[in-house]
Amino acid sequence: MPEAKPIAVLAADVAPRVKPSVYPEPFYSMMKGREKRTLGDLFGLTNFGVNLTRILPGGQSALRHYHSRQDEFIYILSGTATLVTDVGETVLTAGMCAGFKAGLPDGHVLTNQGSEDVVYLEVGDRTPGDTASYPDDDIAAEMVDGAWRFTHKDGTPYP
Repeated sequence: MPEAKPIAVLAADVAPRVKPSVYPEPFYSMMKGREKRTLGDLFGLTNFGVNLTRILPGGQSALRHYHSRQDEFIYILSGTATLVTDVGETVLTAGMCAGFKAGLPDGHVLTNQGSEDVVYLEVGDRTPGDTASYPDDDIAAEMVDGAWRFTHKDGTPYP
């Protein structure tokens, strides 16, 4: 019998993801200031993901990246985040949102340059065949059988 999914939960009560990142080192360690609660997975959602994410002061959401097929959307619940894109830096406060269309080569990352935690919702689809590009780092990602596979930009796999 399949595991029963909850009808509703308090998002803040959902346990954080055990592993803070799927990135290989040296990038994995850069995500220690980030905590994700995978809300969509809790409900068995398969077409899109929803995370309640907390960035501690000095932390960041991810490496600056963009997706080939996945749209992304964020909504700031509390704190002050700095969105970094090719255009520059944009300050985002509670109630503000931003979206990132698949296939547009403008990398994005949220950083917490303040002294209080940033809490936000992130939503992304799960389109098969997605890739992620990282303009600032020697890493590339490809979604293979539901998991990210990381290589250097020259195609050499990470250990």
